[in-house]
Amino acid sequence: MSTTPRPGERYLVRRKFINLAGASFRVFGEGGELVAFCRQKAFRLKEDIRVYADERRENELLVLKARSILDFGTTYDVALPTGERVGSFRRKGLRSTFVRDEWMVFDESETQIALLREEGGLAFARHWVDIIATFVPQKFDMTLTDGTPIASYRQHFNLLILNLGVTVHGEDERLDDLMILAGACLLGAIEGRQRG
Repeated sequence: MSTTPRPGERYLVRRKFINLAGASFRVFGEGGELVAFCRQKAFRLKEDIRVYADERRENELLVLKARSILDFGTTYDVALPTGERVGSFRRKGLRSTFVRDEWMVFDESETQIALLREEGGLAFARHWVDIIATFVPQKFDMTLTDGTPIASYRQHFNLLILNLGVTVHGEDERLDDLMILAGACLLGAIEGRQRG
């Protein structure tokens, strides 16, 4: 299987096929090189996702932690290994459960700066019809609060392994590549678990 993102994509996030506990994702750059490794810790009451520079897990880049036990509409803080919070993602509870998945994106001071939203005409049907969820890949768009596109996350069709291509459309000082990758790891871990 190719580890190179499709043309126009900056990253490819690929879930490891076999994991004994939790979930792991490799993040590949435009040339197919490994640029990060995400690890979702297993058996935690609150979600705990770590992003490392590589699979040795010696150099931690980011920590994503849920504020509460319930996944319904919780907030996931994104912090540097020093503990400094750089932003957060908050799932829109009822809307994400029944209509289409949406996440509000906040900066370190809790100001909403963007929206990460599932797109596509079949988004609603994906929540209720398993066959559609299996065969119609998800697509998310991240836009600033003024509507400016920042990034797209597109699931590549694969029945066995989650592959998520990340395209960066624009630059914004509040949403650097680490926050964009945090969004990809969060989508892979949370949305992938719901589909699985």
